[in-house]
Amino acid sequence: MDNAGHGRRVAGAFVLLGLTLAPAAAGAQDPMLLIDEAGLNVRMHLQAGVNVVAEQNLFWNFADTFAPTAGFDSDTRWLEGYLMPGISFTADINDLLEAYGKLSVVASGTLGTDAFDAGGTGDITLEEAYLGLRSTPQTGPFFDISFGPRPFRAGTGMLIANGGSSGFERGALKLGPRTAWEQAALLRLGHDDLTATAFFIDANELSDKDSGTKIAGADLRYEVDEERYAGLTFGHVLESNSPYARAAAGGIGAPVILPGARDGLSFINAYGRTHPFDGPLEGFFIGGDFAYQWNPDIDLNAWGGRLQVGYQFEELSWSPTIAYSYQTFSGDDPATARLERFDPLYYEGNPSSWSTGTKSSMMFLNTNVNAHQFSLQVKPTEADTWTLRYARISTNELDSPIQFGQGTRLDVIDGTPTPVAGVGDRHLADDIYLEYSRIINPNTYLTAGASISIPGKGMDAMTKEKSPNWLGGFVNVIVNF
Repeated sequence: MDNAGHGRRVAGAFVLLGLTLAPAAAGAQDPMLLIDEAGLNVRMHLQAGVNVVAEQNLFWNFADTFAPTAGFDSDTRWLEGYLMPGISFTADINDLLEAYGKLSVVASGTLGTDAFDAGGTGDITLEEAYLGLRSTPQTGPFFDISFGPRPFRAGTGMLIANGGSSGFERGALKLGPRTAWEQAALLRLGHDDLTATAFFIDANELSDKDSGTKIAGADLRYEVDEERYAGLTFGHVLESNSPYARAAAGGIGAPVILPGARDGLSFINAYGRTHPFDGPLEGFFIGGDFAYQWNPDIDLNAWGGRLQVGYQFEELSWSPTIAYSYQTFSGDDPATARLERFDPLYYEGNPSSWSTGTKSSMMFLNTNVNAHQFSLQVKPTEADTWTLRYARISTNELDSPIQFGQGTRLDVIDGTPTPVAGVGDRHLADDIYLEYSRIINPNTYLTAGASISIPGKGMDAMTKEKSPNWLGGFVNVIVNF
């Protein structure tokens, strides 16, 4: 099957599904509502998105140095989109119990060639397919149990958030419409502001990159409101084929790849956020996250964390919000026999959450990196928001893998060409990102962004010359019913 033909078939699938699942005029208030009777509610859902992307000097044009014969185009433009129709229901069993469930699929595709040299790709996959049972008390104790593919996030999304993979053969790399886990079993028990959630999850990964990772754990959360909460998550990897990279002794030599090293990993993650003051300083907020990981089978001890502070000037025109965060993730120390590489697992990787930088987040996973990040957000109107972000990104361990050894190169040590991984200078990059978003109507959202990544001395040293700045921009529209 040729890629162009496959892309046309995916585009055709968007149209066909849209026509087939377009909402009927079931009610003036909610056109997606199919049944709204005593004890039974059935509702259709429809989410769709289209995104135009342009990139120049992708990955600081490293392809010319490290893969000159691969034919990789560092300047590219592409169009991507997705359609996600679904249907959900809630049904009263009695005065205290309610059954519920949801079924949805994603059709996604890419026309043109994206940042990872994939184009004319697309797929239709199952997104959500879960059933649940929950209690419905107004106050006091409650429970909620569900089984089947669905989204789930623990804590702030530092480790457990993005259960689905997009891009490559599935298309829609930047939009990333898939978030649901391929399998999820959740049990929530709570009382008022305190909730305990036991979970078992299996990620919906790309077929040729499926690590087979299955995680079980629990999350305990006390939440007064969305701006004031504290919690603790514990998890254990029951099985996985995912490899780790270990730094060569002394940092001299290529990294050692440890197959299946994620298997048996345990982690604990503490998190919280609050507005500690009333009165004149009530706009001040502070948040923090810390995670510790261990695996005695491979002598792994790793850590990561973040501190956030900021202020919301709600009394000023345009309601500006300024914020600073510092996040850091351990890398493998080449001077020790122990493995210190932090595993970011399935973190929520967008600029407002856990990405390290903006463009650089496509190059660096949350391991062996740290970043000082600043943001300024203003709202000229209720519908319009502008956000400016800056990140200074560095590495924690020199001559140690930043991902899985990308950038391993020959360096002359004592007159001998020797493979070396990682970088010799801590400064990796400076990222600047300007984003505009507009609420067109309650169901339609427009977002546009432009960004630049300026390579630091650590990256320049890999090519032995000043690398070009990496530029990019996008415009997308999302519709959600």
